[in-house]
Amino acid sequence: MRKHIANTITISRILCSICLLPCPVFSITFYSIYLLCGITDMVDGTIARKTKTISKLGARLDTVADIVFVAVCSVKILPLIQLPTWLWVWVAVIAIIKTGNVVWGLICNKKWMSLHTSLNKVTGFLLFLFPLTFSFIDPIYSSAIVCSVATASAINEIYYTRMRIEIF
Repeated sequence: MRKHIANTITISRILCSICLLPCPVFSITFYSIYLLCGITDMVDGTIARKTKTISKLGARLDTVADIVFVAVCSVKILPLIQLPTWLWVWVAVIAIIKTGNVVWGLICNKKWMSLHTSLNKVTGFLLFLFPLTFSFIDPIYSSAIVCSVATASAINEIYYTRMRIEIF
């Protein structure tokens, strides 16, 4: 059982993310589940390292959980905020670069590259904080900060993907 704890926590993040769908955005329920998702994201990797149960499956599950969480939050939150066109273009460029990295890994390296670089972790943390800052930081400024770090992360990912370096 001990060897499955980290993966079980990661799977719970996927389920919690799906539970956000019917919740009204920025309600107590939404924020409670949202914070639970964030906590599980921080805890699963730590537990895997402490119990020496790090695995490729766990890294892939973590990536899937991150994608589900970001997708659900995007569907729920993005329609509620007004951002200028240049920011949407920037987000699209980042998405294209990151998608290109995944495609490159699949075609050239013949595998899904799970990259958990420091910059990816910082980007994820800033993305997590993003909706929590709406009441005191203009979303344009916080979006620009997140996009700056995400751009650096995507470019950094190009190097790791091309060099076939996989980071857990």
